[in-house]
Amino acid sequence: MKLSFYGADQCVTGSCHCIEINGKRILVDCGLQQGRDEVSNAEFPFAAGSIDYVLVTHAHIDHSGRIPMLIKQGFQGRILTTRLTAELLDIMLLDSAHIQESDAEWKNRKAERSGAPKVEPLYTIEDAQRVREFMTTCEYGEIVDLCEGVELEFVDAGHLLGSSSIAMELTENGVKKRVIFSGDLGNVKQPIIRDPVHFHGADYVVMESTYGDRNHTEVWSYTDDLAKIIDETIAKGGNVIIPSFAVGRTQELLYFIREIKDARLVKSNPDFPVYIDSPLAKRATTIFTGDLRGYLDDDAMKLVKDGTHMFNFTNLRMTETSEESKALNMDPTPKVIISASGMCDAGRIRHHLKHNLWRPECSVVFVGYQGEGTLGRNLLEGAESVKLFGEEIAVHAKIVNFKGLSSHADRDHLLSWIADFQDPKPEHVFVVHGDREVAPFFAQTLEGMGFEAHAPQYTEVYDLAANKQLAPGYLPERKAKAGGARTSSAYERLVAVGQMLMESIRRSKGRDNKSLARFADQLRQLLEKWEA
Repeated sequence: MKLSFYGADQCVTGSCHCIEINGKRILVDCGLQQGRDEVSNAEFPFAAGSIDYVLVTHAHIDHSGRIPMLIKQGFQGRILTTRLTAELLDIMLLDSAHIQESDAEWKNRKAERSGAPKVEPLYTIEDAQRVREFMTTCEYGEIVDLCEGVELEFVDAGHLLGSSSIAMELTENGVKKRVIFSGDLGNVKQPIIRDPVHFHGADYVVMESTYGDRNHTEVWSYTDDLAKIIDETIAKGGNVIIPSFAVGRTQELLYFIREIKDARLVKSNPDFPVYIDSPLAKRATTIFTGDLRGYLDDDAMKLVKDGTHMFNFTNLRMTETSEESKALNMDPTPKVIISASGMCDAGRIRHHLKHNLWRPECSVVFVGYQGEGTLGRNLLEGAESVKLFGEEIAVHAKIVNFKGLSSHADRDHLLSWIADFQDPKPEHVFVVHGDREVAPFFAQTLEGMGFEAHAPQYTEVYDLAANKQLAPGYLPERKAKAGGARTSSAYERLVAVGQMLMESIRRSKGRDNKSLARFADQLRQLLEKWEA
């Protein structure tokens, strides 16, 4: 009964953990790694074909974005998640695949000019389309008998429509353990979705710590604060640019803007135009207006029962084509533009930043977490200029960090969630999904509360039956910020293959001495040849 850590270990993206029990291997999430802390996305530190099940906590790409690659590399098992997460994955993974293909095409055009070798996308649209073949959907509270010695339940995590914590009951060789994976825990009193469910006890907890070192700024009224920013900017003749994740955050913004327009809070233009410039957001919004029974909070359910469209207001337009997107920056009318991606590292938002960052009358409003090394983080940290599409762009627009809209639980709410684990109190808490400076700090906080806790490192392995670490893992070398020296992709691939080798060595324990000796001799010969 082992737990291995393969992503979001002292960083905030690429969530991936693995339970090994009764000869089966179960991944909890399989996310894309992003930002400065990333290791190579191109290789897994395990053989894809060795995985039997994947449990998906929610649809955000940093928790789901490498599932098509897992299938591409030989996964043949089952994928389980909630019904609405599966619906969101249908569109989000296709969008991610389109980005992978487009990025590879752009790199290969450059390679033709420079003579560099061509690259392949991590996965294709066809790979993403295959995910549905492996999918089994569940509802909140449904007990799933997964395989020998494993029962599980998806429980509302309050982070995104369909998001879950996962409770697992594990039994092997007469030893029973209850393990809770928090997933991403949601902020409280968010619009549309419900607050996170609390648990009362477990033997082990794998817990996120995104905001483990700080609380969100107290915001008495989201609508009043957001309306003030929009009013001031539009009165100056500028645009409000909001980088936003297409799923979840965009729909929350539409919910608030409907309230702002109903109350006519923007005095300079009460019927200001709002553009959703993201085909993905457009498709996701249709899911938010479908069958949401069992997923909405009370206020949202009242709107649905009254026949009110949660996102319906005048002067809302959704763009589809790239031509429509480009036209927004040619139109002088002051407006609100909501566009992906939320951290500004891809997508149409980069074009809108190029055309608006240098204008002092404009505002850029961040409404979500900005990962280390991303363009969004650089702007929040006060960058005076940024490079977009090969051009240096001065930053004169007002940069606003609207923390009140975070969909993550803050420090106090994280502590409140874990404090309820008393019957039984966990033998150990594994702190994941937090920056390198945050996760260990939050683990120390938990120790001060009487919990045994630590922040695992990448590829760490833990024996849940014996409550002891089997392998310590390591912290990947941090990539430099934009403009600094970067680790080559070939080196990253070598490191990833090295981790696959270590995984194979660990799994060889108990095999006959003759086979192990032959394997060791072959590896030694290869290393001696390489060093020569």
